[in-house]
Amino acid sequence: MNRSPFFYVGDKYKLMKQLGEHFPKHFDTLVEPFVGGGSVFLNTTANAYICNDLNSSMICLHKFLYSFKKNRNQFFSLFEETIKKYDFSASYLGVFVPEDLKKKYVKTYYAKFNKHAYDKLKRDFNHNKQDFLKLYVLLIYGFNHMLRFNKSGDFNLPVGNVDYNKNVYKALNAYFDFIDKNDIVFLNLDFEEFLLSRKYSQGDFVYLDPPYLISACEYNKGWTEESEKRLLSTLDQLNSRGVRFALSNVFIHKGQSNHLLIKWADKYSVERVKSNYISYHDNSIKETTEVLIKNY
Repeated sequence: MNRSPFFYVGDKYKLMKQLGEHFPKHFDTLVEPFVGGGSVFLNTTANAYICNDLNSSMICLHKFLYSFKKNRNQFFSLFEETIKKYDFSASYLGVFVPEDLKKKYVKTYYAKFNKHAYDKLKRDFNHNKQDFLKLYVLLIYGFNHMLRFNKSGDFNLPVGNVDYNKNVYKALNAYFDFIDKNDIVFLNLDFEEFLLSRKYSQGDFVYLDPPYLISACEYNKGWTEESEKRLLSTLDQLNSRGVRFALSNVFIHKGQSNHLLIKWADKYSVERVKSNYISYHDNSIKETTEVLIKNY
């Protein structure tokens, strides 16, 4: 399994084996309106990939990495030079946190060590928000590897207790291996415009992992009941056009039920998905009924 180098909160990396068993056995083009960090396309076999997300920063980062499709060595050189320039820890490069700091801050020593470098990099990025190399480094060293901006458009995530380690290096290499062999189109559109403006062929398959209406996390902010209704209506239109789709979502979470989704799903096939849904607030496992809804 390929881990996304964006380590996206709420991605489907750990569930891909289960989900893949319910995907169509053969399809030509994978269409993703909510691509996020890309864990699904990175673990799916198709002839073409059309990937979209409303998060423009995430799409810009995908495009940024994709621009090094045939020259990953150049990317690693620039990436590691930036890490060294700002004096971050980097266990993969042999730059370790001092032992006295590890003993003093047993569970948070990376955050303590990297805070000054991270804050300086954040200030520098906010002066030039088109420098996606800096943004990617911020994502790697930021809290939960998230992308978060304030109302003024400034990146405002605090430093995380994380490091440039062998897992990051491995994920980046897996990403480059995949994009080197595949052609991927990245778009930044509203999901409805993206899905309904496309001309579909018999070999297309649409996979959707939208924000969840009844789950509170950063990724779901701004997703309303009206958004949910638009999505379900759009999927009904795709179904009427003979387009195959599969939708990941939750019926129940923390005692809440998505009655709108449950009622709508009656007309389609519903597969239960076994998952440990973990809250990014407190890392506790929540009682959740996760499902894959499909029309084939």
